[in-house]
Amino acid sequence: MSLVAHLQELRRRLFTSVIAVVVGAILCWFIHKQLFAILTLPVTSLLPEDANQLAFLSLTEPFILYMKVSLVAGLFLASPVVITQAWMFVAPGLYKRERRSALPVIFFSVVFFLTGAAFGYFILFPIMAKFFLTLGAEFRQVLTVNNMFSFLLRTLLGCALVFEWPIVVFFLARLGILTAGAMLHGFRYAILGIFAIAAVVTPTPDMATQTILAIPMLLLYLLGIGIAWVVQPRG
Repeated sequence: MSLVAHLQELRRRLFTSVIAVVVGAILCWFIHKQLFAILTLPVTSLLPEDANQLAFLSLTEPFILYMKVSLVAGLFLASPVVITQAWMFVAPGLYKRERRSALPVIFFSVVFFLTGAAFGYFILFPIMAKFFLTLGAEFRQVLTVNNMFSFLLRTLLGCALVFEWPIVVFFLARLGILTAGAMLHGFRYAILGIFAIAAVVTPTPDMATQTILAIPMLLLYLLGIGIAWVVQPRG
């Protein structure tokens, strides 16, 4: 394919992905209040009964917030379509035997993406919320909806993307760029990199919270070694 053809293909895939996310966001808009209540439950459940309502600072902030909630929920709802479109964009540059892996790659990409988001919501975010609320327990707790949701969004998307590591390893190993031996040799450096990424995704100063994210990342790295060993070219 020529450069122009690649750009046209990219535009088509992006357009389809955007339409899927918009449709998902429209569907989620009808339950945006319920979605927001579920997303903020790890925080509101920790607040005192007389202060369990979040605050907003501008007249338009609730509307913008619910738009963000609907878009984020729409993104996760449309993630199978988005990931499929991404695969279909790169598929023409792969060999025929590699294109046969389409369905497993798409399936596990969606599974890892949603699993990462679930890990962020059910495990990591509640721990961070409890840490910060406990730290400021002596102050009056007035949380704004925008700042709280931005913090949650960063956690969910960060974990979802981090959990895509095995899929990245699959492609790099398939192309011969990364090998299981290289990953084993660089394991000590990978540990440092993993804790650095965990520190970015979890903006808390305590090592305990960072370790909670670093442990599954280390397991994913070891899984990546196994994937690389299976799919790397041999010749």
